Amino acid sequence: MNSQDYDRLYLSPPHLGRHELNYLHKAIEDNWVAPVGPNLDGFEQDVCAFTGAQHALALNSGTAAIHLGLRLLGVGPGDEVLCPSFTFVATANPITYLGATPVFIDSEAETWNMCPNRLREALEDRRRQNRQPRALIVVHLYGMPCRLREILALAEEFGVPVLEDAAEALGSTYEGRPLGSFGAVGVFSFNGNKILTTSGGGMLVTNNAAWAAKARAWSAQARDDAPHYQHSELGYNYRLSNLLAGIGRGQMGLLDDRVKKRREIYAWYQDKLQGLPGLSFGPAEPAGGRSNRWLSCLLLSPAETSITPEQLRLHLETHNVESRPLWKPLHLQPLFAGVPVFGGAVCTDLFTRGICLPSGSAMTETHLRRVADAVRELIPV
Repeated sequence: MNSQDYDRLYLSPPHLGRHELNYLHKAIEDNWVAPVGPNLDGFEQDVCAFTGAQHALALNSGTAAIHLGLRLLGVGPGDEVLCPSFTFVATANPITYLGATPVFIDSEAETWNMCPNRLREALEDRRRQNRQPRALIVVHLYGMPCRLREILALAEEFGVPVLEDAAEALGSTYEGRPLGSFGAVGVFSFNGNKILTTSGGGMLVTNNAAWAAKARAWSAQARDDAPHYQHSELGYNYRLSNLLAGIGRGQMGLLDDRVKKRREIYAWYQDKLQGLPGLSFGPAEPAGGRSNRWLSCLLLSPAETSITPEQLRLHLETHNVESRPLWKPLHLQPLFAGVPVFGGAVCTDLFTRGICLPSGSAMTETHLRRVADAVRELIPV
């Protein structure tokens, strides 16, 4: 089959409604195209209302939100920050921005998120060495809640503040609460491939009013209260624009529908591809957790099939279907060579065996069947 016989199916493309245009048109009519404006304030209020957080700060990326969040937690040169190895590099890069060192923690096999047992090992090891970690970053990978109850208990026991990276997990919950609302600081991403998008963008949430004010100042070049341009602290150009915030306002009203559709897509793949040799789906929801199923992921067992994820990816390309390997663990990245890691075998195995299928919320059953048929073509029963 010629890959050009079909329009390309992307992994997780933007899915816009029509309400976004209302906010954009209003901003242009009122000439609110500068970085600040009513959409920016409204978007922050919308996220506070959804998450229950008392304060939100709209930024130009989730990475910027992690950077500011770590700075709020006091991370600086010479510090260590505990971080999962199995995540996108943007989780860990801001650690290095601040002159600190990541300490990577392996995953557990069910949720694919940070393993509480390996986390305890790391915390006890650092205590023996009298090296108190400055912060702990938890990630909800692919929208799947991590084992928050166990991890937060460990963080409290060892006195380590938590930054919650919910970049992929807007709309997911744990014990009835929205993810992003459990850490001292929470972070979301609105990048073009996320469940909701502002083209590019992010959000920092916290219940600490002083921190919110400090992060707001840092995000706007940390200008002092003076009639002239005076700066006593290092700042950044991190604010989201009022135009993009308008897209975010329109998108927020669609979140429940987008989560419903992504979960339906995951269930559809599970149903239609069950029984194929060596193929299984993941990750699994922990007790009390509900995932937005941002991406539908599967694993291939080499004990049951000779097909590899890379062979499947290339085969899907012949049908003009985009797929992608799971995140390559950060402890295997050349950028972080020599960085401490506790465990590593679990996330390495997941990376070796896993692949993400197209999961966009605008997919039709015709699109889904095209993907499933291509998978079955390569891995027959």
